[in-house]
Amino acid sequence: MTPAARPPAGQAREKILATAFRLFYAQGLRAAGIDTIIAESGVAKATFYKYFPAKDDLILAYLAKVDGVWSGQLHAAAEAAGPDPAAQLVGLFDALASACRRDGYRGCAFINAAAESASGTRIHERTVAHKDHIRAWIRGLAAQAGVPDPDQLARSLTLVLDGGLASGVLDADPAAATAARTTAAQLVSASLGRNP
Repeated sequence: MTPAARPPAGQAREKILATAFRLFYAQGLRAAGIDTIIAESGVAKATFYKYFPAKDDLILAYLAKVDGVWSGQLHAAAEAAGPDPAAQLVGLFDALASACRRDGYRGCAFINAAAESASGTRIHERTVAHKDHIRAWIRGLAAQAGVPDPDQLARSLTLVLDGGLASGVLDADPAAATAARTTAAQLVSASLGRNP
C-alpha cells in the first residue's frame, strides 16, 4: 500500500482495531499475527506501534470493544423483554440467539481469549473482569425481581449463558440458544417459586 493510500492518523487506530476485531475472532488471538493485522489495516508499522506498543495492548483493546458490543446486546435484549426484571433475566438470552445465528460465529470471544491466555496475565484478568461484570448485572436484576438468593441465580444463569455460547459453536446449531432460554426461564421461575 502506498503512503497516499494509508488511512489518516486519526482513523488509523480504529482501522487497526477493526482489523484485529475481525482477525482475532476468526483466527484466534495468537494465530492472527501483527504483520497480517498491519498489512490488512493498511497502516505503517510505526503507526501500529504508536497505538499498540505490544500485541497484548491490542488484544486488550479488542476485548474492550467486544465487551461493549456484547454487553450492549445483552442489555438491549433484556430491555426488549419489558420493565419486569424477571422477564429481563429471561429476555437477555435473546441476545444469545442472535449471536449464534451470525455468519462466522465462533463462540464467546472472552471464553476463547481465556483459553489462549495464562492465568494471572492482563488478558486473562480482563476476561474474568468481563464475566464478573455480566454476573453482577444479572445479580442486580435478580435482586430487583425479588429472588431470595440473587447470587446463586446469577451464577446459574451465567453458566447457562456461557454454555449456550459454547454449544452454539460446538454443535453448530443455533437451537442451543433456544434451550438456554428455556432453561433460564425455568431457573428464574423456580427461584421465584413460580411454575414455569
